[in-house]
Amino acid sequence: MTEPTSRGPAETRSSADEPWNAVITKKQIGYASLVCFIAWVASVYDYTLFGTLLPVIADDFGWSTAKATAVNTWATIGVFVVSLVVGTMLDRFGRKKTLILLVIGGAMSSGLSGIAIGAASMVIIRAFSGFAVSEEVVNAVYLNEIYKKAKGRGFMYSLVQSGWPVGALLAAGMTSLLLPVMGWRGSFFVAACASIIVIVMALKLPESPVFAAMKEIERRRKAGDAEGAARLAAEHDVEINTGNNQGLKGVFTPELRCHTISLSLVWLFSWMAIQVFAVLGTTVLVEAKGVSFESSLYVLILANAVGFGGYLTHGWLGDRIGRRSTVLMGFLLGGIASLLMLLGPASDGFVYVMYAITLFFLLGPFAAILFYMGESFPAHVRGTGANVAHVMAPVGAIIGSGLVSVLLSLGVTMTWAAILAGSLPLVLSGLLMFGTRQVDLHEQNAFEEAAA
Repeated sequence: MTEPTSRGPAETRSSADEPWNAVITKKQIGYASLVCFIAWVASVYDYTLFGTLLPVIADDFGWSTAKATAVNTWATIGVFVVSLVVGTMLDRFGRKKTLILLVIGGAMSSGLSGIAIGAASMVIIRAFSGFAVSEEVVNAVYLNEIYKKAKGRGFMYSLVQSGWPVGALLAAGMTSLLLPVMGWRGSFFVAACASIIVIVMALKLPESPVFAAMKEIERRRKAGDAEGAARLAAEHDVEINTGNNQGLKGVFTPELRCHTISLSLVWLFSWMAIQVFAVLGTTVLVEAKGVSFESSLYVLILANAVGFGGYLTHGWLGDRIGRRSTVLMGFLLGGIASLLMLLGPASDGFVYVMYAITLFFLLGPFAAILFYMGESFPAHVRGTGANVAHVMAPVGAIIGSGLVSVLLSLGVTMTWAAILAGSLPLVLSGLLMFGTRQVDLHEQNAFEEAAA
């Protein structure tokens, strides 16, 4: 009878006084997955809502098409600037608090967009959607640590990441329902309300034990308990803060420099392809392959369904052959499929199939690469490293869109503009994965099971 009594306080002490030793239950894993999925859906809803409503907003303010695209470009630059602070927030404030702060930022972006009075105010307000876009970085870092001992964690994460097509479809569907009733301003207010629901749900999330261990290691080191700090660091596979291995310095050390640069370029080039084949997909299909605009809209709806399947497939595959290899092969196959689509026959059946395959291998690998970022960077720079790479996404979007515009103005056909700004960058994204770190999690998991 004494044994159970003695264990009770110890268990309480481990979870309350020693949060780094807290055991994340299956129920908590499920709840965290649900909250992160809804948070990502709400973030994508806000991010894509602006693009969906831009023609209506431009008409209301009397903007020309050129001015509307300029507003979107400057807003994208603002998104990039705002996104730069997210990595530091993750490693300083914690995973849970940062998620809540980013959702609050997204809610502000949505709510204030509904009261914008002109181009300048809209650009400033939409810059805060950089917090919403960066929510997937929090998911990648937080869930990587919450899923630490879960089986099939890559597939589980792909379910969360599939919130992108769900959010995009929701934005399009809700716009068609709300716009005639509430106008574009009311549509943004509804998006803000969705974010508020996520904030309430996120308050009940557990903090990552890995982050708690990082803080305790730092506390012990500053208190002079070097041995205790080293012991806890070894238990949780966390590197001790030396002052030179944190923040941006930490992700550009000799051991991580090539990995950080390669992964950042992967994001930049892959998002050039995203801009060409996903964002400007209707334009490419109409101008390069002669598809009617009405048909291109149906193809884009299909693309979201294909993208959903791509997320799940690449998440499942990453658990079996490794996420680095999955991303590498996915982007290479996507680049090849896009080349075949653009250079092949203009028959509707061929174009639709090859476009669907292109998006399957363009969108799907993001389920694997986001989770890979969390596991490929050491815990002490996990937030900063993931964010440094991720902030190159809006840069790639700006370059991709700008390069297409420049090439078309120089007289290049849409076919070759899409190849140069989309297909080739996507192939480069796959090749650049060779410069990233190889994480052999299969061997690591086998070792952990043997040790247990």
